[in-house]
Amino acid sequence: MISLLTLSPALILLIAACLLSRIAGPENPENPPPAPIDVENVPVRTVAVDDIEIAYRAFGEGPPLVLIMGFAGTLDMWGVRALQEFARSYRVIVFDNRGMGRSTSSGKEYTVSLCADDTAGLMAALGIEEAHVLGWSMGADIALELARRHPERVAKLVLYAADPGGDESVPLNPAVEAQLLDTSGTDIERGMRLLSLLFPAEWMAKHPDPREYFPNVTESSSPAAIARQGGAMGARTGVSAWLGSITQPTLLIVGSVDVIAPPQNSFFIGERIPSAWVVQVRGAGHGLMYQFPAEFAAVVHVFLERAW
Repeated sequence: MISLLTLSPALILLIAACLLSRIAGPENPENPPPAPIDVENVPVRTVAVDDIEIAYRAFGEGPPLVLIMGFAGTLDMWGVRALQEFARSYRVIVFDNRGMGRSTSSGKEYTVSLCADDTAGLMAALGIEEAHVLGWSMGADIALELARRHPERVAKLVLYAADPGGDESVPLNPAVEAQLLDTSGTDIERGMRLLSLLFPAEWMAKHPDPREYFPNVTESSSPAAIARQGGAMGARTGVSAWLGSITQPTLLIVGSVDVIAPPQNSFFIGERIPSAWVVQVRGAGHGLMYQFPAEFAAVVHVFLERAW
């Protein structure tokens, strides 16, 4: 059974504040929360996993929260404010998928299953037996596969802008797909194309300076590696046959105007995972965590602290 909420950002903050106050109790003015971690300057380390080296950052204290990046993305693309909120309560691990950013690659064929195995291997290499797992876009697809292949590794599952794959997906608009797969031009040109897909035009018109909300991305990935990731996504055949076997508490969160992962895909998945919740944020695109970082982090935090 699916529980669906379509919420405005303001209402999300109000609900989250009420629920969090019940979880955490009243604030003590003599013990204010610590200053936010400078997540962009946490050292990037590497560790051997299978036949590659995976680059990662780890920061914060508490139960582990593993974040899986989406298509063609790197670990420095996560929204800084959302990361800082997560780091107040969790040990956050962000990393570059196989072949992306500073992680190395090999001759193995890229598949979503292989990326899920890489994530499990990273957790094992870092001594993490079980973690909450949050994946964005392709990262959500990897997280879902991780929960299926390595269920003992996943405590709670957050699928942000997920896609069931294959014929089960609501397909991208061909123009959007062409723009997403276009690796031509400079890093800046590719970045501007991506920004135009992440945010509704009306929102971008009101927020013309990406430096105010987008992280400082210093890593890049080769067009060849991105093409291999695209092949892995294209090879997916759908997940409905086994979604009912996912037993972890699951939250799906998606923007109401997401053009990269249309929200119908989250509904499709949520209807097939027992007791899953879907939260649709009104006015948000694929870049929900950049548009509404406090609201995004609050929904995730409440879900992780209380299974609803």
